[in-house]
Amino acid sequence: MPSRQPVCASLVQSSACAPVLLFQSDSVNEMKVRNSLKSLRSRHRDNRLVRRKGRLYVINKTQRKFKARQG
Repeated sequence: MPSRQPVCASLVQSSACAPVLLFQSDSVNEMKVRNSLKSLRSRHRDNRLVRRKGRLYVINKTQRKFKARQG
């Protein structure tokens, strides 16, 4: 489960304003881990199957959300 990290965003000019806490979620950049990449490869026309360091990856340079790794 991705951890949510608080990020402090405060206004520089106004010191009377309390700092606002925003939550960054790393779920946008997470990679799916699956047993089979065949169905994930066919989800988008720009998906490519790549072997790196002995693992199979599905990458997509136009739509970054289609990242996946086998194993």
